[in-house]
Amino acid sequence: MPRILLLNDTEKPLGELRDALQAGGHEVLVATGTRALLKAVEEQQPDVVIVDVDSPSRDTLEQLALIDRHAPRPVVVFSADADEQLIRAALGAGVTAYIVDGLAPARLAPIIQVALARFEQQSHLRRRLDEVQQKLQDRKLIDQAKGLLMDKRGMGEAEAYAALRRQAMQQNLKLADVARRIIAMAELLG
Repeated sequence: MPRILLLNDTEKPLGELRDALQAGGHEVLVATGTRALLKAVEEQQPDVVIVDVDSPSRDTLEQLALIDRHAPRPVVVFSADADEQLIRAALGAGVTAYIVDGLAPARLAPIIQVALARFEQQSHLRRRLDEVQQKLQDRKLIDQAKGLLMDKRGMGEAEAYAALRRQAMQQNLKLADVARRIIAMAELLG
């Protein structure tokens, strides 16, 4: 069962929600106040963060965005506020599921499962995007290094690429790393 970090940013008691989560077999951790939410996530290492609020405050959304950047977790927000801009802001801050219309204990388990599945899907897409961006950046470096070799050494494109590959194999480096070294050397020599 996922460990749940429970937070509210109002004076509303958490008892009913905490009891429902514990009855569902979850270990419930409680965070007090939104200002130290990232610290609480880093220290307690929950699997899911649940925020129970009337309407998420700007401070809460900022803390959720920090969590999304520095300690990503599935985040479920239970709110009474159905404002479309607020929902979009919450999703932009990394909220996985924004639930309006109250809290029914019987709905908790499926909501948490959906949040976990959606978070995993988003994480996969982020990793894939990072990989593609890195490949694109590597490709740009390789093209820049080929251009330098073609310009400075009078090589053709195929010959410059072959020289980069040969150097990478000899030094047991990635092609992009050899390209970085060539570019750095060219900048050093002017």
